[in-house]
Amino acid sequence: MREQAIQMIPEEACGLLGGHSQAGKFRVERVISVANVLHSPVRFRMDPQEQLQAFDDLDSRGLNLVGIYHSHPSGPPTPSPTDIAEAYYPEVVYLILAPAEEAWGCQAFRIQAGRVIRVNLVIIP
Repeated sequence: MREQAIQMIPEEACGLLGGHSQAGKFRVERVISVANVLHSPVRFRMDPQEQLQAFDDLDSRGLNLVGIYHSHPSGPPTPSPTDIAEAYYPEVVYLILAPAEEAWGCQAFRIQAGRVIRVNLVIIP
């Protein structure tokens, strides 16, 4: 995700996360980048055909949609009003990548009915 975000500057990068969820915990097993058809530095909209292919890929692997990610090339790594308004999947986690002081950071959120809840992100090698 970070490599895609860097390559897409100044545009927002985006994609889907496949895996499994249980008891409110999400395990990501597959990251699928999807083109941003808006080519915008402040908004994203996934290419519909690529998004459908990504859903088919997840389904063929027995994975569920557990997250949606995108970047904020100029920061911050928090949901914008547009992100909140367009959060159409309340059951997933939204990850936002943004440049930090010397690297890229990532924060995770649940967005449900306009309410934003930050969630812990744990990376397990």
